[in-house]
Amino acid sequence: MSIFLLSGILLALLFLMLGLGLWVAFSLMGLGVAAMMLGTSAPLGTVLATTIWGNSNSWALAALPLFIWMGEILFRSRLSEDMFTGLAPWMERLPGRLLHVNIFGSGIFAAVSGSSAATAATIGKLSIPELKRRGYPERMMIGTLAGSATLGLLIPPSIILIVYGAATEQSIARLFIAGVLPGILLIALFVGYVAIWGLMNGDKLPQADERLPLGEKLRRSRRLIPIVGLIAGVIGSIYAGIASPTDAAAVGVALALLLSWGSGSLTRQTFTEGLMSATMTSCMIAFILAGAAFLTVAMGFTGIPAMLAEWIGGMNLSPYALLAALTVFFVIMGCFLDGISVVVLTTSVIMPMVEKAGIDTMWFGIFVVIVVEMSQITPPVGFNLFVLQSLTGRNILTVARAAFPFFLLMLLALALIVMFPGIVTWLPSKM
Repeated sequence: MSIFLLSGILLALLFLMLGLGLWVAFSLMGLGVAAMMLGTSAPLGTVLATTIWGNSNSWALAALPLFIWMGEILFRSRLSEDMFTGLAPWMERLPGRLLHVNIFGSGIFAAVSGSSAATAATIGKLSIPELKRRGYPERMMIGTLAGSATLGLLIPPSIILIVYGAATEQSIARLFIAGVLPGILLIALFVGYVAIWGLMNGDKLPQADERLPLGEKLRRSRRLIPIVGLIAGVIGSIYAGIASPTDAAAVGVALALLLSWGSGSLTRQTFTEGLMSATMTSCMIAFILAGAAFLTVAMGFTGIPAMLAEWIGGMNLSPYALLAALTVFFVIMGCFLDGISVVVLTTSVIMPMVEKAGIDTMWFGIFVVIVVEMSQITPPVGFNLFVLQSLTGRNILTVARAAFPFFLLMLLALALIVMFPGIVTWLPSKM
């Protein structure tokens, strides 16, 4: 069978399985089995067993369930409420006022949850009723939350960066640190946009609350200390080389349990719910990774990735043209699959092209995550849109329209890291 015919059959089979609603992990494994049976005479059972075991038995992946559990603990604690109380007094004098709470609150929570959907749900539950009560325009309220909640994918500890690191054999610690400056860049772009909008549309904003004295602001800000300390402990220990991501994740879980207990929100029920939710999410991701690992090996046996890389190389595309094409490709994929599935589904085919074009694979990981962030707020399967739809009761198109300016800001951030790759690579180079 020719390699082109095999590629066509496998592509049709993939769309068929996903279209039938088969789990992504089963789809990946099924595709790998079909590729092995149709394109090679290698022993299928042996390759399947050794690949799945070899990629599941990875110490680096132990950080994944721990960071997910840490986010689940904080999601059920009062710390998120304390965060809103501590931030709000400092936002009142900024153009756009309390709309900035969504951005900074999402940025802080992203640094302890690692999940885009959890960030949207947590900050949304706190801010939407309060901003609505005060009379803030709904479109900006939804838009700021939709855009800034995607920071959960980028700001470390990011679940998707752990997945990318495991799938491409990159250092997870370096990927974490590489996400810091791009995350700050996105926050700055969002804040700048809201400030400009606030200056141009001051009549649409409610009257400012009575100005609080500095002492009262500082007193309320004390409630931010625990969560900022948790972030500093986790990220600082990785950057300083004191702890690996897995060790830091274990410390993060212990600190999150301690802080939740100290705030009075740690009960038998919240502990059990958080542990079960983290277990289910971790198992789902681990299952997808196992399927993707087998598909990667199966594709290597068929020679399709090498052929595709050679074909793309023969087109003599510049790295910029390749990145532009991949941006469109990933956004379209993200319209139908969640971010983790997009990453594990495409790395086996995409990475040979990226390496042949001379693109830094660590830098490319951050590039992919930002593109996947963009897809989180594009219909029809933008996960953040679904979360906000359930919180606001608005239809998906209304939520998508509100999020569109932030999609464009992410596109601008993408252009900036392409033009100035040091935004991504500078911090890791100092580790």
